[in-house]
Amino acid sequence: TRLETAEAYVGPGGPECPMGAPQLALLQVFFLMFPDGVRPQPSSSPSGAVPTSLEVQRGTDGGTLQSPSEATATRPAVPGLSTVVPTLVTPSAPGNRTVDLFPVLPICVCDLTPGACDINCCCDRDCYLLHPRTVFSFCLPGSVRSSSWVCVDNSLIFRSNSPFPSRVFMDSNGIRQFCVHVNNSNLNYFQKLQKVNATNFQALAAEFGGESFTSTFQTRSPPSFYRAGDPILTYFPKWSVISLLRQPAGVGAGGLCAESNPAGFLESKSTTCTRFFKNLASSCTVDSALNAASYYNFTVLKVPRGMTDPQNMEFQVPVILTSQANAPLLAGNTCQNVVSQVTYEIETNGTFGIQKVSVSLGQTNLTVEPGTSLQQHFILRFRAFQQSTAASLTSPRSGNPGYIVGKPLLALTDDISYSMTLLQSRGNGICSVKRHEVQFGVNAISGCKLRLKKADCSHLQQEIYQTLHGRPRPEYVAIFGNADPAQKGGWTRILNRHCSISAINCTSCCLIPVSLEIQVLWAYVGLLSNPQAHVSGVRFLYQCQSIQDSQQVTEVSLTTLVNFVDITQKPEPPRGQPKMDWKLPFDFFPFKVAFSRGVFSQKCSVSPILFLCLLLLGVLNLETT
Repeated sequence: TRLETAEAYVGPGGPECPMGAPQLALLQVFFLMFPDGVRPQPSSSPSGAVPTSLEVQRGTDGGTLQSPSEATATRPAVPGLSTVVPTLVTPSAPGNRTVDLFPVLPICVCDLTPGACDINCCCDRDCYLLHPRTVFSFCLPGSVRSSSWVCVDNSLIFRSNSPFPSRVFMDSNGIRQFCVHVNNSNLNYFQKLQKVNATNFQALAAEFGGESFTSTFQTRSPPSFYRAGDPILTYFPKWSVISLLRQPAGVGAGGLCAESNPAGFLESKSTTCTRFFKNLASSCTVDSALNAASYYNFTVLKVPRGMTDPQNMEFQVPVILTSQANAPLLAGNTCQNVVSQVTYEIETNGTFGIQKVSVSLGQTNLTVEPGTSLQQHFILRFRAFQQSTAASLTSPRSGNPGYIVGKPLLALTDDISYSMTLLQSRGNGICSVKRHEVQFGVNAISGCKLRLKKADCSHLQQEIYQTLHGRPRPEYVAIFGNADPAQKGGWTRILNRHCSISAINCTSCCLIPVSLEIQVLWAYVGLLSNPQAHVSGVRFLYQCQSIQDSQQVTEVSLTTLVNFVDITQKPEPPRGQPKMDWKLPFDFFPFKVAFSRGVFSQKCSVSPILFLCLLLLGVLNLETT
C-alpha cells in the first residue's frame, strides 16, 4: 500500500463559463492507493437512497449550495468517479441572487389540473409559491430541475479546495459519499426536450412505442358489482353522458364547495360547504348548484357493468323526488327557491347493486346583495332494500342493547326517533340550520350568534328556546341504544328546568335564555364481563339573562353543552374459597432444615462463627484472670 496524490478536474460551463473558453478548476484529492487491480467501489444504486447531509465541506473560494432551480443533470465528469443523484432535504438558494419563482421547465409534467394547484407539484404555476418545499412535504419527480453530483467514497478524501458546492451524503448502504455539485446547465435533461411532430413521430413511436400507449380503461371490463367505497355511476339520457354521483364537500378554512367530490358506495355521510356569489342576480337562474332539477334529472346505474350498455333500462335506476322542488326565480331583490339541502336515500341489495334512489330537497330564499353566501348540506344514506313496501323502516341504532361511545344519543318526539343535537355555527359565527349530533359519552360545547327579529318578549323567548334545543323539541331519551319508538317503556322523559321569571324585579324586562346544559346520567348494567351502558336520566338546564324592552338587541350569543356523568355502582370484588394456612414446627422437615442450614453456613457463617469464637475467648480470659 502506498500514498499517492491524484488530481481530478471538473469542467464547469453555463453562463459563468462560456463554452468557447473553458476554465478548469483543480480539485486536489489524496487517494489511499490499493494494490493493482483493487479499487474502491462506490454504491451501485445511489439514486435510490435518500441522502442525509452530514457536513458541508467548502473550498477556499467559499462555494455555496445551489437551489433546485439552478441544479443540473447527471453525467460522470472524471473517469473513476461515480455519479449519484442525491436529493437535498432542504436546499437553500444563494442570498445575493434572485430566485426564479418557477424553475425553467418548459413542460411541467405533474401539472394535471388546469387553473388549480396540484399538491406537491413544485413547478405548477397555479400554486404561486416562491419556495414550494416550505409548503409541500416533497416535490414530485420531474417538478424540479435535476441536480448533478459527482461522488466518491468519503474515506478517500483528505482535503477539498473545490470552488463548487460539496457535501457529504449517506447512501442507501450507509456509506458516506463525498459529492461535488457540477454546474453545467447544458446537461439539464429538461432544458432541451425533443419535440414530436409529424415527421419524426413514426421513428419515435417505433423506438419508444408499445403497450403503454394502449388505454387500460378500454381493455379492462368494468366490475360486475359495486364494492364499498366505489364511486357511484350516473347516466344523463338527454346527453348520453356517463358521470359520477357527486357529494360536494367543504375545502379550506372558509369551507368552499368542492364539486368533484364523489359519493362512495355504502358510505353514509353528511357534508357541508359554503358558496359565495359575486352577482347573485345573474347566478340565481343560471347556476346549476342552485337549481333543484340538477339533483334528480339523471339515472343511477344499478351495477358498474351497466356502463357498457347505459341505454339499457335494466341497468338504470331513476331518482325519485320525494319533496316539493320549485325552479329558482328572481323576484325583485330576492332569489327564491334556492337549494339549501340535498338528502339522497339509496337502497342496495348486496351484489345485485342499487335498487332504489330517492332525493328530498330543502329550499330557501336569498337576498340579492354584495357578498351573499349560501351554506348547503348534502346527506347520503344507504340502507338495505325492502322487498315489501309495507315493511316499516327501522331507525338506526346506537348500540344493541347498550349505548356505544361515540354513537348518537337518541331522542323521541311524537313517535319519531332522531338524534339529539347541539348548536352549530357558520363560518361567520351565525347560527346554522345544521346542528352537531350529541355523541354518547362525549362531552361537548358549542355556540353561535343568533340574529334577533323584532318581536314581543314571548315570541322572542320561544324562538331562542327552539334554537337552543332544536326542532322538534326533544321529549324523551332512549334508555338503551336499540330502543323502539313504539315501546314507551324503553324511553325516559327529559326533565326541564327553565328560568324563573319571578327571580327578576323588573316589569319592563324580558328574560331570555342564553345557555342550555344537557346533563345525562348513565351507568353500566349487566355482567362484569359484558357491561351494557344505559341512560338513567336527562335534564335540560337553562340559564337566562334579562334585557330591557327598550334595548334594540340585534343578536345574542347562545351556548349549548352536554355533560355525561357516570353513576355506575360497581359491586364488591368476588370472594373466593378460603385458603388453608398450614403452620408446622421449624424442624418438622429435618432434612430440609439441615440442608438449608448447611447452605447458609457455606455462604455467610464465617463472620458470625469468628465473632463468637472471639467472644468466647474474651470471656475465658476474664475468668482466668
